[in-house]
Amino acid sequence: MSNLFWLSDEQMARLRPFFPKSHGKPRVNDQRVLSGIIFINPDGLRWSDAPPEYGPPKTVYNRWKRRSDMGVFVRMMEGLASEAADRKTVMIDATYLKTHRTASSLRFEKGGRGRLIGRTKGGMNTKLYAVTNANGRPIKFFMTAGQVSDYTAAAALLSNLPEAEWLLADRGYDADWYRDALQDQGITPCIPGRKSQGKPVQYDKCRYKRRNRIEIMFGRLKDWRRVATRYERCPKVFLSAIALAATVIF
Repeated sequence: MSNLFWLSDEQMARLRPFFPKSHGKPRVNDQRVLSGIIFINPDGLRWSDAPPEYGPPKTVYNRWKRRSDMGVFVRMMEGLASEAADRKTVMIDATYLKTHRTASSLRFEKGGRGRLIGRTKGGMNTKLYAVTNANGRPIKFFMTAGQVSDYTAAAALLSNLPEAEWLLADRGYDADWYRDALQDQGITPCIPGRKSQGKPVQYDKCRYKRRNRIEIMFGRLKDWRRVATRYERCPKVFLSAIALAATVIF
């Protein structure tokens, strides 16, 4: 038992408001099953490898799949993140997540439509975008197929950005229309210009140095094997694995 992961009563009290209400027959102990889900995810274990202390592996997997489809784990992460008071500065960035052959196999539409999987120079990938606060703690995640440009995802995220005074991003988001859109929302962009532009772009260099926090956040997420390598075919389930990792880590 000492080597197993167990959520404390205090941690469960914070997470319980995000669980769906039980109707009719009481369900299996949430604390035990959720602890089993968290035990499986970091090392990318098979669900059949769940220790018996967590209950039947099928029960652990079914709870994971159903609540992923319901978006429970994403709401859990976003709900806890909303408690953070400091959002004066937010950051946005993206990273590539390798797709295992089990996630990209079987028949599906050409181009990975529906699964958010695409082919890049590095092979089959999913692209994960994150919006974080100034300390690199994630606020929101967004996924696309690997070949989708930063511009496309940035435009999709515009309406979902939290209220903030500053937004930090790298040169991949250097576009006049994007800066104008941010300023229309009352957000000051801190984005360096591309070297190919030939004209200097003014930005707060001291503030921009904090952008390494979001890179550190991606690194910590990828310590979870089920995040660094995508084994899940369903994008909702994969996004749940990312949200669960962020919830536990941050």
